[in-house]
Amino acid sequence: MNIFEKQANEFQERHIGPNEHEAAEMLKTIGVSSLDELINQTVPESIRLEKPLEVGGPLSEYEYLQDLRKTASRNKVCKSYIGQGYYDTITPTVILRNLFENPGWYTQYTPYQAEIAQGRLESLLNFQTMVSDLTALPIANASLLDEGTAAAEAMAMLFNHKNKGEKLTAPKFFVDNKIFPQTIDVLYTRATPIKVEIVKGDYKTAQLDDTYFGAIVQYPNSDGSVEDYREFVQKVHAVNAQVVMATDLLALTLLTPPGELGADVAIGSAQRFGVPSGFGGPHAAFFATKDEFKRVIPGRIIGVSIDAEGNRALRMALQTREQHIRREKATSNICTAQALLANMAAMYAVYHGAEGLKNIAKRVSVLTHTLNEEFKHLGYVQHNEYFFDTLKVHVEDVEAVRKIAEARSINFLYFDDKHIGIAIDETTGRNDILDILHVFEEAKGVSDTGITFDYEGNLDNIPTALTRTSEYLTHPVFNTHHSETEMMRYLKSLENKDLSLDNSMIPLGSCTMKLNSATELIPVSWPEFSKMHPFAPKDQWQGYHDIITELESWLSSITGFVATSLQPNSGAQGEYAGLLAIREYHESRNEAHRNVILIPISAHGTNPASAVMAGLKVVVTKCDEAGNIDVEDLRKNAEKYKDTLAGLMVTYPSTHGVFEEPIKEICAIIHEHGGLVYMDGANMNAQVGLTSPGTIGADVCHLNLHKTFAIPHGGGGPGMGPICVNEKLAPFLPGHVSINKDEHANAVSAAPYSSASILLISYAYIKLLGANGIRRATEYAILNANYMKARLEGHYKILYSGRNNRCAHEFIVDLRPFKSLGIEAEDVAKRLMDYGFHAPTLSFPVAGTIMIEPTESEPKQELDRFCEALIQIHEEIVAIENGTADRTDNVLKNAPHTLQVITADDWSHSYTRQQAAYPLPYLKNSKFWPAISRINNTFGDRNLICTCEPMEAYEEAGVS
Repeated sequence: MNIFEKQANEFQERHIGPNEHEAAEMLKTIGVSSLDELINQTVPESIRLEKPLEVGGPLSEYEYLQDLRKTASRNKVCKSYIGQGYYDTITPTVILRNLFENPGWYTQYTPYQAEIAQGRLESLLNFQTMVSDLTALPIANASLLDEGTAAAEAMAMLFNHKNKGEKLTAPKFFVDNKIFPQTIDVLYTRATPIKVEIVKGDYKTAQLDDTYFGAIVQYPNSDGSVEDYREFVQKVHAVNAQVVMATDLLALTLLTPPGELGADVAIGSAQRFGVPSGFGGPHAAFFATKDEFKRVIPGRIIGVSIDAEGNRALRMALQTREQHIRREKATSNICTAQALLANMAAMYAVYHGAEGLKNIAKRVSVLTHTLNEEFKHLGYVQHNEYFFDTLKVHVEDVEAVRKIAEARSINFLYFDDKHIGIAIDETTGRNDILDILHVFEEAKGVSDTGITFDYEGNLDNIPTALTRTSEYLTHPVFNTHHSETEMMRYLKSLENKDLSLDNSMIPLGSCTMKLNSATELIPVSWPEFSKMHPFAPKDQWQGYHDIITELESWLSSITGFVATSLQPNSGAQGEYAGLLAIREYHESRNEAHRNVILIPISAHGTNPASAVMAGLKVVVTKCDEAGNIDVEDLRKNAEKYKDTLAGLMVTYPSTHGVFEEPIKEICAIIHEHGGLVYMDGANMNAQVGLTSPGTIGADVCHLNLHKTFAIPHGGGGPGMGPICVNEKLAPFLPGHVSINKDEHANAVSAAPYSSASILLISYAYIKLLGANGIRRATEYAILNANYMKARLEGHYKILYSGRNNRCAHEFIVDLRPFKSLGIEAEDVAKRLMDYGFHAPTLSFPVAGTIMIEPTESEPKQELDRFCEALIQIHEEIVAIENGTADRTDNVLKNAPHTLQVITADDWSHSYTRQQAAYPLPYLKNSKFWPAISRINNTFGDRNLICTCEPMEAYEEAGVS
């Protein structure tokens, strides 16, 4: 390889952790002579790819960024006044630099381990408080995927609340005509499989009866009109149904909130609170509701509890609703939230405070009011009597206006051939209002540039009956950090409480916490990508088109399929979209009766939840003692349900981290009996470049771009879950109302390419590594896992292995043998925090175990450091076994140990402070301290508090 070829391949050496010398040492420990020998012993020959992937590359990081600049220039950044749930916004630079572009925030994992996640938990609690205050509803979750899917979650929640048991007594859901079109699209998609009957109409003339379980209205509506829904809410409640109100957080600083209007649920997007439009995402949706729904609200809720020392502590509350536990009984398959974006929105509110937000809203509404007055002077008719930020203007020739506007780099919303929508946002200035007026003046052939801005006048565009009088954001956190110095320090103080990838490896099985390189992430902030509206004219996003088309082609090649949809914006949503494609395929063949889906008992919990949401009936199949799918039991069930078999959901390599040998036979059995095979892509990091779902025999798979393809987890989102399909299923990929122009185009997300801006990350990952690099990444993921397994199996029982005693990219350590000593898997997980590590995946897929996945990005030194920590923990367990350590007062049962505990005057434990805090020498050089002692989940369940408490509570808990 010459020096220029080396430059092109430089990213491979930076992404993959072990160098050549370290790899040789690791292979020796495993007991093989080469990487090829290890791969041949691990991956069945029958499924190996015969030729390299067709993905091009590689490029050096510098070459890539230069190349991408050219692509970015093909996007035309215009002033967009399209609205419809997407608005330009100003991200405070202190938040942009210290949160959005900071690996201490974007590389965190979902806060399942509360003791090392107190920073983002506090920020998410702030988000919940912000949403609860602005909507005037007592319970809010810590974000959903987007506004359209949040509306669908609300519909499903109310449907299940009203219709209990098998009989559907109230299947109807009223949808007002003036809901955002993309939301209606998603509602139809989600309604059909679960037998919800959507009835569209005008809320003013709606005729409701007891066959309705709910209704949804938009506030302000899709025209921009501010409507008083009080009478309609009463009408819905009169038939024992509930009301969902899709709304706008910025508008609610001036408008009477949904809770005060009687709404039962409020949903929407927090995007305009400082989160770039990004051609559709990622953005945090919000969901708030009445207290009676707190046990069934979808998504995650952050709650207040105490730790083992009695100090205030935060945690993910009500976790028993997680679909991993409820499986086919789950009413939602929500997995990935949008934590990073929720944190941005929360910090936007913290930075501006109630007064600052209200001033932003007033500026927006004053400019909209001024524009409306000038339209009157020009003789235009504007249809909204009351409005916040959006006007609907009647014109004689829409195309003439469009031509003038686009020539001036201005985008409006074009309702039909006579009406234009104009949505004003935070970035709109007085000169922008003049530019808008010039367009309409030119369309009329007049010139009248006089304009008066009434800065202090009454906003008579908002009716008195709907003017907000209640307070919001009164908690000190929203009234303290308004200077940049205070904000910077607040953000840093929270970051310091959280363990992320810039502290140490996060070895979570099935979660693939790999390097999220700066080069991959930098372009996400470029305005050519971040400021694009998802419904902008196609000729303005040619750069995005090039990237999307190329990425779809690469992902199809990688999976061995022919078509890809980038629309699903989480892995769980990808599962749902893939199953819908299978369902629609059978329906197209007049076989709608095929509704049985076989799912091995070892599958991810989202699998059965997604299947139920897709209207399928779950039949669980057995695994054998080695953890593999029981082929004969599968065959028996396939035969039993051959007339109604829709398909199989399977994870490969298995959830147990093994390449199961009979996978082709398994797929063939399903096909023989008329079904199709859905492959869960959670473990694709062990497949890329070596094998593929198409080669194995699957018909559809989803890909977790936030795992295999390097999009960061963001503390629990964003995520992306595209689906790739074969020829049979290609016609059934999701569409979108903005592209297909149909009211129902089978959309599964609010935006056509969902979280489009972060597709740049996976695009860069593939472009930088090239075909050889992404294959080597897979090989090193397998190498790293087998090396750790080899180091640990002399100290712990490894639960499952494939042929030749090899694992795939992850493996399971069995901690159940220590239960007789009083040591649970949770104790090991908490003790690892004292060693500076996040615990592996805990008690999944087998209770009482940990599942370890190192990823290819971790160097040998870090792998060794983690192995040494677990080996030392084993020694601590042995000390309990031989009586050297106390069974109840030991370093594991009391873990984690905080700095406050270690430095307290009182120390009454049977072990030393040194043993607690510094069990291995490396910790003396760099020590990450857990922010709290072990969380008390029981206390939090008994005392559910999901918003920031009043200051008296802090004083009572001794928290300053």
